[in-house]
Amino acid sequence: MSIVNVVTLDGPSGAGKGTLGVSLAKKLSYNYLDSGLFYRALALAAERHDVELNDKEGLKKLTNNLDIFFQVEVTSIIKLFLEGEDVTRELTLESTASRASILALDFGVRAALTARQRLFAISPGLVADGRDMGTVVFPNAILKFFLTANIETRAKRRYKQLLLRGDNVSLPAIWRQLEERDDRDAKRSASPLVPAKDAIKLDTTNMVPGEVVEAVMNIFVDRGFFK
Repeated sequence: MSIVNVVTLDGPSGAGKGTLGVSLAKKLSYNYLDSGLFYRALALAAERHDVELNDKEGLKKLTNNLDIFFQVEVTSIIKLFLEGEDVTRELTLESTASRASILALDFGVRAALTARQRLFAISPGLVADGRDMGTVVFPNAILKFFLTANIETRAKRRYKQLLLRGDNVSLPAIWRQLEERDDRDAKRSASPLVPAKDAIKLDTTNMVPGEVVEAVMNIFVDRGFFK
């Protein structure tokens, strides 16, 4: 149970959770947690410390001692530091993403990471972005949102994001990767991607980031959490 206000943002890749999460964290002066990057950081740490992905005890020990923190830049860019080093760029590599996806299927790893993620719920509050934030990690959050968008919109958003970063990518490949990940997230036995029963669902298909932020902030005001 969290001891401070927590806002959770769940949903598939490309639905707009990251952009919304950073904006909310800045507006509310809350801490920020990106669960997906957390899993990737563990995958990178395992690689650097020569811990195999099937070494359950090694992974548990590594998780419990993972030196990690998030930094929200003025430009609304999220940076993740692992053992004092900015590893944001490395976490976007497909090799890191693939290893993280394997880790996410393990009950023991998820349990250990859930405990670590809950430690981010400190004053003045937390915005938590992920896939099981409202259902598993922070079930007592003051507000829970589940963002969705159709696959075409999500693929195009991801494609544009990667192009701006200078990556050589194709839209069909990204589309296929998102479909595969959606299927994997929905069918996994460990914390499948589903909305919390009390989550507010928001379809961002036809919304620009500013509209999504405005819609969520209006809900905050209506609920009396933010004026």
